[in-house]
Formats: sequence, structure tokens, C-alpha cells
Amino acid sequence: MEIYGIDHVELYVGDAKQAAFYLAHAFGLQVHGHAGPESGLAGQRSLLLREDAVQIVLTSGLDAEHPAARYVQRHGDGVAVVGLEVDNTAVAYTELLSRGAQSITEPATYTDEAETTVVIAEVAGFGDVIHRLVERHGPRREFLPGAFVITEPAGGPDEKLFSEIDHLAICVPSGELEPTARFYSDVFGFPRIFEEYIEVAGQGMDSKVVQSPSKHVTFTLIEPDPSRRPGQIDDFLTWHAGAGVQHIALRTSNIVEAVSTLTDRGVNFLGTPAAYYQALSDRVGEVETPIEDLQDLGILVDRDHWGQLLQIFTESMHVRRTLFLEIIERRGAMTFGSGNIKALYEAKERELAHDA
Repeated sequence: MEIYGIDHVELYVGDAKQAAFYLAHAFGLQVHGHAGPESGLAGQRSLLLREDAVQIVLTSGLDAEHPAARYVQRHGDGVAVVGLEVDNTAVAYTELLSRGAQSITEPATYTDEAETTVVIAEVAGFGDVIHRLVERHGPRREFLPGAFVITEPAGGPDEKLFSEIDHLAICVPSGELEPTARFYSDVFGFPRIFEEYIEVAGQGMDSKVVQSPSKHVTFTLIEPDPSRRPGQIDDFLTWHAGAGVQHIALRTSNIVEAVSTLTDRGVNFLGTPAAYYQALSDRVGEVETPIEDLQDLGILVDRDHWGQLLQIFTESMHVRRTLFLEIIERRGAMTFGSGNIKALYEAKERELAHDA
């Protein structure tokens, strides 16, 4: 079983058209297709957004009993499906079940009877999130032949700000971090590559990062420390009603250009205090980008053994203040540094305090 990378993420949302408008016009993702009753998927409307290797599906239920409608009722808008590209869906599905995964749907084949064939199956992941195993043959223009109607790109600027989904950050209730990390290690074969404990203002959180052998699927798993006072991870778990994806990280090759563009389009980012930048070069070494430019935009810098990474986080786009996005540029770094998780935690605290 080979897991190549994140094929797509599917968000269940209250209004797919409205969510697509925001992602298209603010982030530049373009609508490449649609699905619904007209394509044989009764009870839902879905839109496919793409940019380079980033594929995001937005799905809304058309009736109260559709899984997307039930998900939104419980969790609000959020990531419900994480698609993983595999070499052979049937083999991967059988192997995962033999290791303890729970089946959701058995392998099914979609084909246009010409050039493209896609085989998918689904297994349970964390919380109410499932993993869709995706095996692709033929041109990548098609997404799910026969179920999605592919259209000419529309809905946003024709710019290439992002190349792929770098990682997903996942919040789990206290006591579930170790079992969840072990699940991905034992069942999916994702080793642990990083772990850290963070304490800020009397709050505490533990994190473990698991990553596929291909290095193209990375999950940052986070749980609150119940011995400390409740904080933002507890808030997420309450507002989201359980475990879920806290943020999606989009990889860029030029974070200054990307953040400048997004800011001009009205995207709000979490603020960073000026004091953060005073000793930045002492902490992470010489930074190629002028520190004044990073400070003007609020971009964070960290490092691991291999190099630097630059990051910034948006404010949540949702009324529950749950899911948000991260923009990340890697300059040699392969994992995560020790400083920015704390910086994110502190910045999120300031956002929540301001909105209280």
C-alpha cells in the first residue's frame, strides 16, 4: 500500500455556492466542476475548486437527512472528508481493514469509458471525518467521472499562489492524542516526526505530528491539557462539538507575495506583536526576506534541522470561529520548529479576546 499524498479535502458547508465565492475571490481557487442531482448525486450540491495540486470540494445537503446537512447541524462548516491518493484502492482498503480501520464504503469505480478511471473507497478517520482512498488513472482533468461535471475554470483570479496542501491541524479531546497518533502509525503506517508541549497564560496543549512515508500527508494532532485552565483548544472542541480539522495549511513558494495579495483582497490574518521580531534573527538565523517586510505583514519564521519555514494564519471564516487557513512557505524545513505553535496559540488568544 502506497499513499502518495492528499488528493483532496471535502468540506461540508451550509451554502456551497457562497463558500466557493469566498475561496475563489479571496484565495484565487477556481471552480472547475459541479455535482448534484443532475449528475446522479441526489440530495446534494457540490463544487470542485482547484489550484495546482490543491483540490477542495464544497458540498451542501439539499435535505435535512443528507450527511452534509447533519454534519453542518452538529459541527458547522468544516472538513468532513480527507481524500488520500493511493496506488491501489482495493489493496489499500483491504490492508487498512486488516489493521483495524472501520469500513465506510467499499471500493467503487468511476470511469468515462475513454481515458479516465477513478476507484474510491472510504474508511473512518478521527471524529466524524472519513478518509477517501483515491486511485487515479488517466488525465487529471476529471475528478470523479460520471459524478462530477468538469467545466472551464471560473470564479476567481487566474493566479497560482498555492501549490499543494502542506498539512492539516487536527484537534482531539483530552486523552485522545496518543490513541489517535497510534491509529495513524499502526493502521496507516504514518510515523511520528515531531512532538511538543506548549504552555501559554496558564493553558496547555500537547501536539504530535504524524506523516506518511511519502512526506506528502502530514497531520498535526493537538489535545488540550486538562490540568491547566481551559483555552482555545477546548473552545474549538466545544464549538465544533468534538474532534475536527482546526486549519488547512496551503503551501506557497512566495509567502510575501501571497499574503500581500490576500490582504489586498480583504483576508484578515492573526496579528503578531512587534516584540516577536526583535530577536527573530537570533532565534532562527539570518532570514532572506527583510524582517521589516515580515513584520509589516505579520509573517512568522521558524526553523528545524533542515531549514526555515515561514507561516501566517487567517482569522476563522466561520461564525463558530473554528476552521481557519494557514499559508506556509518552506525554505528547506521538512517538519516544524518549536516557536510558531506557541506564537499561533498566543495570536489566537488575542483574536478570541478581541471578539469576546
